[in-house]
Amino acid sequence: MFPRRLLPILVACSTLVTILVYAAIRNGSWAHLPEAVGLGEKYGSTEEQYYAEGGVSPHLRPAEGNGGKSGFKEPKVESISPYPEGKLKPPGSKYTKCLVVPKLLSEYTGWIEDKLGDMLKDKSLTTAVYTVDDKKATLRPPKNKGHEVMVYLSYIIDFYDDLADVNIFIHSHQKAWHNNELLGLDSAEAVRHLKPERVLRDGYMNLRCHWDPGCPAWLHPGVTEQSYEKPEEVLLGQSWAELFPGEPIPTVLSQPCCAQFAVSKDRILALSKARYIHMRNWLLRTDLTDYLSGRVFEYVWQFVFTAAPIHCPSMSACYCDGYGICFGGPKAFDHWFEMRYQRKELMEELRVWQEKARRIEDERKQSDDGKMPEEARLDIPELGMDKELQSKISALTKEMERTRNEAIERGKDPKQRELERTGKAMG
Repeated sequence: MFPRRLLPILVACSTLVTILVYAAIRNGSWAHLPEAVGLGEKYGSTEEQYYAEGGVSPHLRPAEGNGGKSGFKEPKVESISPYPEGKLKPPGSKYTKCLVVPKLLSEYTGWIEDKLGDMLKDKSLTTAVYTVDDKKATLRPPKNKGHEVMVYLSYIIDFYDDLADVNIFIHSHQKAWHNNELLGLDSAEAVRHLKPERVLRDGYMNLRCHWDPGCPAWLHPGVTEQSYEKPEEVLLGQSWAELFPGEPIPTVLSQPCCAQFAVSKDRILALSKARYIHMRNWLLRTDLTDYLSGRVFEYVWQFVFTAAPIHCPSMSACYCDGYGICFGGPKAFDHWFEMRYQRKELMEELRVWQEKARRIEDERKQSDDGKMPEEARLDIPELGMDKELQSKISALTKEMERTRNEAIERGKDPKQRELERTGKAMG
């Protein structure tokens, strides 16, 4: 029998353990996860960071240890959806497109009119801009929660019976690191070049062609330890059962980031309106923060619209069939990014050379006779190397522009797009 005199000691120990566990949780990584106010991503480079880094996206930088000097090689992962291919209109037919955009009152979306005004004028493009923090706005969601998710679902619910052929879901900013590099990281260019045939055929198209981050295997819903980079991962088990009752939890969920995509009318209508209402109700009722509830959806949109947990299509085919930028095949596509990598390396060499030259010039200016002191031990840059580097950078830039322009011209041919879409192009 347990001695009663030891009961106070047991209670004290239990209380101490509880306090220590609570403190550990409070001081753990969850306590430091930001609860986003408004819309947008909290992780990854902001637009300002992107330009501060010289226009080099961290998620387009070459990976280490993947083979080749730049590490950029076209990988292959099967992305199998049980849906049949969608039916296209006869060649030459027009498709209606609607641009769905969530925004804050403070965010500028005038670029849509400025850059896509001709498409708006001829009615080939319409917009559904939801202002999440303006109660007087014509289009507004029931609550500002879940980042873009609430607006995306609200649009589908609001316009379920009046959808465009192609529905394009994007963020409010025109330029962002997660947009496509060959389109100048520009949302307006993505909308303008988007091929409706790919969207109708596949039903769903992630607007980002580049795999990193997100593919080939991003989230593992069965993990039990939280990750700073992927805080939603440990939450997916419970969230999945609530969002998709009866559906087995996938071992992996992956697609390119960052919740910008196009969906055909038919694919949206493949699910009942009640299913979208159910998902929005989950978002309205969940105790997860604005930030985390939005993150949960970022890598499940492909499951919603393709019924497949993995959506990692060929990057070169995405650019060609999706945007009409056709290099002739994966090998030629890879070569463009090899040149880009080489140019980046040369630009870094030039920066280092210029920094050395600047330090020497600073020393000379500080001396009385305009000469560099003998005791100043500075690394002397090789004479004329800056001109040589600038020449190489210029040559690569011209070659990259030439091949890109040729790819755009090549992409105007439907037969070429079909070859690259089906993987029959060998270039």
